[in-house]
Amino acid sequence: MKKIGVLFGSENTFPHAVIDRINGKNIPGILAESVQIDMVSNGHPLGYAVIVDRIAQEIPFYSAFLKNAALGGTAVLNNPFWTGMDEHYFNNSLAEKIGISVPKTVLLPSKERPDGTNENSFRNLAFPMAWEEMFRQIGFPAMLKPHRNRMGTKTFRVLNPQDLWNKHEQTGQEAMLLQQEINFEAYYRCICVDRKEVLIMPYEPRHPHHLRYAIEMPAATPEHQQVLDRMKNDTLRLNEALGYDMNAVEFAVKDHVPYAINFCNPSPDVDMYSVGPDYFEWIVEATANMAIARAQKVEPNQTNLTWGTFLRESILGSAIDHPEKPTPKARRESTSPKKAGTKAPMSAKKSTTSKKPGGAASNQDLPAD
Repeated sequence: MKKIGVLFGSENTFPHAVIDRINGKNIPGILAESVQIDMVSNGHPLGYAVIVDRIAQEIPFYSAFLKNAALGGTAVLNNPFWTGMDEHYFNNSLAEKIGISVPKTVLLPSKERPDGTNENSFRNLAFPMAWEEMFRQIGFPAMLKPHRNRMGTKTFRVLNPQDLWNKHEQTGQEAMLLQQEINFEAYYRCICVDRKEVLIMPYEPRHPHHLRYAIEMPAATPEHQQVLDRMKNDTLRLNEALGYDMNAVEFAVKDHVPYAINFCNPSPDVDMYSVGPDYFEWIVEATANMAIARAQKVEPNQTNLTWGTFLRESILGSAIDHPEKPTPKARRESTSPKKAGTKAPMSAKKSTTSKKPGGAASNQDLPAD
């Protein structure tokens, strides 16, 4: 018997629906359940062919547990070694490297020093940093957002340098991104499962949470179909490069160009009361099929993880793919179910009470996932 476990936290609808869907298929030799952990020790067999992870990036104990499971041959979806390292700034840089449109972005140091560090820990930072050049590159208004997904972190829209300093004061020990604002005409969230299935959902991040998916797909036109095709292609390429088994990619569309805004979502919100029953059904079915297929392919006593092309090619010393941006022909197939001058802050030589920067925007008032 090959067991598929689902590891999750406070969410209710999705994990149980996936478990029920897998078991409801009555596939010989396949059983799904909630992961049960009674002890984690070196060499202790866990008994799972596959674990679908929905929480470990938030809980270090679970992350360590999943790495140990992977060492024993469990196919963990997503790869816990990657989700533990991944962050927005690298993803943004990799996307640009492979020819995907992204907003201009710079990385900013944290407002507060990380625990256990002091001013000498930051002696490699120039004082002052090149704030004027950053402002020239990014422009205002701009977006200030965390460089990685963490519960409780915020995204801000900033209007000018002083507004940046003021909002950066609220960001604590988190390194931040100052990102170009995209004044989008449409916004989409794309769920990618198994690096081959893509669900494109119209999404309005400025709406209250329960209304963000209550958006109709625009009328079909050749131009709109080209945008849909481009988003699907970019979603697949991003997840192939990053190695995600499941991920959400967000696009802000301006002048028929989809800009990848956020694609570091290994455990995206797919609650039925968020996405609605039709989208929920698609995601549950795709996830169940992926978990079953992986369980059937698992080989004992070997690593059964997914690794992105970036890491694989880096190990082999290959060049990173940098294709031309795709311009797919229109198709009619469905893609979804039925100045600054203000004094700059912080430096290695300043105390942490000095002001620091931050910025966020139209990718507008985008909340953290």
